[in-house]
Amino acid sequence: MPASTRHHRALAVFVHCLGILAAVPALPAAAPEAAAAPRPAAATPQPATPVPPATTTTPAPGPAAVTPSATVSPAPPAVAVAARASAEPTPPSAPPAVAPPSRVPASAPPPPVTVAVATERSPAPRYQIHVRNVGNSPLDTTVRQELPSGSSPTAISGGGRSSSSGGSTAEVTWRLRLPAHSTTTLGTALTAVAPGQPLTAPACAFTSDGTRPYDCASATWQAAGAPAAEVTEAPPWRRFPVLLAGLGVLVLLGALVAWVWRRQRGRRVNAAALATNGTPDANGTPDGGRGTIYPRAASPSPSRRRRTPPVWLLVGAAAVVLAGVIGTAGWTATRQVSSIDTQKQPTSGAWMGTGVSGPVGVPLRESAFEFTVYRMSCTADGPDAAPAGGRRCQATVGVRNVTGAQQPWHGQLQRAYLPGGRWVSTDEPATRAANLGRDVFANPVAAGSRVVLPLVFSVDGRDPPRQLELRSGVFSAGVRVQMP
Repeated sequence: MPASTRHHRALAVFVHCLGILAAVPALPAAAPEAAAAPRPAAATPQPATPVPPATTTTPAPGPAAVTPSATVSPAPPAVAVAARASAEPTPPSAPPAVAPPSRVPASAPPPPVTVAVATERSPAPRYQIHVRNVGNSPLDTTVRQELPSGSSPTAISGGGRSSSSGGSTAEVTWRLRLPAHSTTTLGTALTAVAPGQPLTAPACAFTSDGTRPYDCASATWQAAGAPAAEVTEAPPWRRFPVLLAGLGVLVLLGALVAWVWRRQRGRRVNAAALATNGTPDANGTPDGGRGTIYPRAASPSPSRRRRTPPVWLLVGAAAVVLAGVIGTAGWTATRQVSSIDTQKQPTSGAWMGTGVSGPVGVPLRESAFEFTVYRMSCTADGPDAAPAGGRRCQATVGVRNVTGAQQPWHGQLQRAYLPGGRWVSTDEPATRAANLGRDVFANPVAAGSRVVLPLVFSVDGRDPPRQLELRSGVFSAGVRVQMP
């Protein structure tokens, strides 16, 4: 056998021996764990508490002393395994496969006081306000009804008094003590601003101090038996574009008739001249006795050029048509410009829905919410009321979610426009304080729910806001409420 072959075989035997020696120490480590696992189960059924009767002999305690030692001896390996398992570092948990749940809208408790407003079919505006205490205990409340701009109360039910609010609108106020599960009906009669003009007068029930609203409602009075105003258009023959078009047609027809008459007259003159050329008269003398100077050569008559309308006719017709086009375009543009509302914001492009405008107390709907502004009052200057040189104006707003899903909204999207085009967003700290520390923008509005809450705006200067812009989202067209 060559030396190289012997060396290879010796090396192979040495490697195999090393492999066997490396595998042998692992067998005893697995055997005790496998053997120790069933031992606690086998030792568990053995009772440890029974004690042999007193008549037993002395050899009896010997096995009892030996048995615990036999049953407790496997415990150290199990304890060691448990300790070793607890000592090993726990791998980090995987991130959740499902996104965390979104914010759940807070279910606001129903208000203890509800308000309903109804109108009467009467020649003058009359309203009935039904205030109901749905709680189990008496409540003190302040009821305020906003009066339309330009109207004044003529009759007020007992306990009410007329006053002027922080803005420019008058109001009627009642301070009531409502028994439990009772309904109180209040009434007002107002002066009509204009005959047949509808009037909206919202009413709200506040806490006893008149700061936090319980509930609000609104109603619009319509004159009894007042026929709806019908806008009838003028007859066609009295409309400016029709008159202008008719005048243009008449001018064109006159010009055409004049041109045809001139052409026919020229043809008749030429025909008469040709007919009398070389024709003998009654005495038999050609050309009436005038004779001919020289014989006329027999040559074909030259081709006549087609006559075109005169220049004055073409220029006049073009002027008439141009005047008609300019007049029609100007009239149409004037009608369209006059129908544009300059107070509306752009609602095309990326906006969702159509922007609407309305007065105080009228529900206005946009893409997701229905907003109703019931009143606006501004506090006087003061260190705790507003920043230096400004005031805080509180708007009582009703928000109804008209969609089938919860909808969030944000305070920075609610704006109050001041004279001159300047605007301010909601003062969220002041709004939270007016809502007893509750952040009304933290949770979305539940589907189909309605909330009535105050929104506070910090304005500078003495002038109150002229318009409120409310919207549910960034791309929503929103609503605009005109302040009186």
